[in-house]
Amino acid sequence: MKALPDRNLWKTHNFVAGIDEAGRGPLAGPVVAAAVVLPRNYYHPDIKDSKQLSAKKRALLYRVIIQRALCYAFGIVEPAVIDEINILRATKRAMSHAVAQLSLKPEIILIDALTLSDIAIPQQPLIKGDTLSISIAAASILAKVKRDTIMEEYHSTYPQYHFNRHKGYPTRLHRRCIQRHGPCPIHRKSFRLL
Repeated sequence: MKALPDRNLWKTHNFVAGIDEAGRGPLAGPVVAAAVVLPRNYYHPDIKDSKQLSAKKRALLYRVIIQRALCYAFGIVEPAVIDEINILRATKRAMSHAVAQLSLKPEIILIDALTLSDIAIPQQPLIKGDTLSISIAAASILAKVKRDTIMEEYHSTYPQYHFNRHKGYPTRLHRRCIQRHGPCPIHRKSFRLL
């Protein structure tokens, strides 16, 4: 990843935050956003969009990122709130919450294709930002690993749904489980479950 957006901003800014989310598409579980501020001119050849990485590689990079980042934070919005306000607004709320939790105030935010109207920090939305920006890619890895961990924990509460295997996404296995058992408390009732 060339990470040109980050490099350009690092010429004039010390604290550039990348933001991304995991969990907009699943039928169950929360949407999780991560915000991360990397050191200026940080580079790691393996950090890229979390969807291009294996679960094992994401777990390794998660540890690298949290050790090297100047700061990072998460925002989590639960299924009941997603049902109440819709997934797009829930995603933006999770992102805003993640930014608010950062221990350093970013000077500018790189964000994957969205803007956050409730945050008074300059923002640069990037289409396919997780493939262009190392900061957004790092945030995508943090968000994905965090959400997968949450879904694996839910598996122990609701083993009949096999959340450890599909993480709440609309797979054939997941839909079969919903058909057999009906929705559980972490299913998004506003989504088409079957």
